Amino acid sequence: MQALKQLAHTLRRLADREHCVFATSDLAAAVPECGHLAGLLSRAVKGGLLERICRGIYLYPLPDSPTGHLLFFTAARLRAGEFNYISLETVLSDAGVISQVPMNWISIMTSGRSGVIDCGNHGHIEFVHTAKRPDDVSRELTYDPDCRLWRASVRQALRDMKATHRSLDLVDEEAAHELV
Repeated sequence: MQALKQLAHTLRRLADREHCVFATSDLAAAVPECGHLAGLLSRAVKGGLLERICRGIYLYPLPDSPTGHLLFFTAARLRAGEFNYISLETVLSDAGVISQVPMNWISIMTSGRSGVIDCGNHGHIEFVHTAKRPDDVSRELTYDPDCRLWRASVRQALRDMKATHRSLDLVDEEAAHELV
């Protein structure tokens, strides 16, 4: 079977609404005999089988793909080996503590490198390095199954804002006080 057909067959059989974002290594496992994976993935994107989200991450588009959480799924796949949690303006906006909603932009605290990942039309993922270990912040984190990442409390997001020297000008002190 041709590698592209084998990839398409495997994705049709295994992908679902919960598992539709794949790293290059995931796709390589689907076609282990493929000699030139980059070329195969390029053909898969051109043919509409896959959509490239960013370097090394692909979406297998399904009619009910969870596009609302796509940046979070992508962040989880990009930094699967690191300690990550949703924080900063993303948490504060969701809680109503800041009035502006970051459009197509999420902020993730990570034990890995800082950087902004451009995900094309889907938006941006901002990774902000933290030296904190999971034990240091575990009481302030809850698992968000919809995003498949840990999420900071408002208290921790405010601490992270201060620790990373982010502007607190947009923070509604009254709303923050009620939630902390």
